[in-house]
Parts: sequence; structure tokens; C-alpha cells
Amino acid sequence: MIKISDEAAEKAKEILIAEGKSDSGLRIFLAGGGCCGPSFGMDISDNPAETDETFEKNGLKVFVDKTASEKLNGMEIHFVSEGEQQGFVVRGNSPSSCGPSCSSC
Repeated sequence: MIKISDEAAEKAKEILIAEGKSDSGLRIFLAGGGCCGPSFGMDISDNPAETDETFEKNGLKVFVDKTASEKLNGMEIHFVSEGEQQGFVVRGNSPSSCGPSCSSC
């Protein structure tokens, strides 16, 4: 199962409140893939889909598509803020279909 850092959970809750959706949650899903492995998406969702696994972190509801959950096992979502760049990132080791020679992706 994927983890979410305290900072990422707090930032996601701030975003939900700003959007007027404090009762909603963060949904993580598989958004495609390529030679360097899968791509993931995040969205605000009122309820989990039938295929979602759910958990809560610091009061944030998190819905994870089961297919994405398998690929994200052992990874963690963080929120980074560096200068003018801010965003959620997934950190950890994810298996890639092309191994370490993925520098062209």
C-alpha cells in the first residue's frame, strides 16, 4: 500500500477546504505508462470507486485504485515546495519495464 507524508496530507486537506470539498478525499489512479514505468494521477473525489482501496491519514480520506495500489506498493506521496514550484510527488522504488537504462524517458 502507498503511504502519504504528513505534509502531503495536510496540503491535500488545505486544497479540499479551498475547493469547498472538505468532506471529499484524494483519489490516486493509474494514468498510463511507458518504458519507464507507470504514470499516476491524483484528483478530488467525493466517494471511492468500487475498485478503490481506502485509508485515512491525518483526517484526509485517500482512495487508491487497486491497479495503482499494486504499482505504488511501498512508495510514499510527498508535497514539495521549492521556490515557485509546488506539487505532489511520489517517491520510492518502482519497478520499470526497461530497468536502469531508462534515461531517454
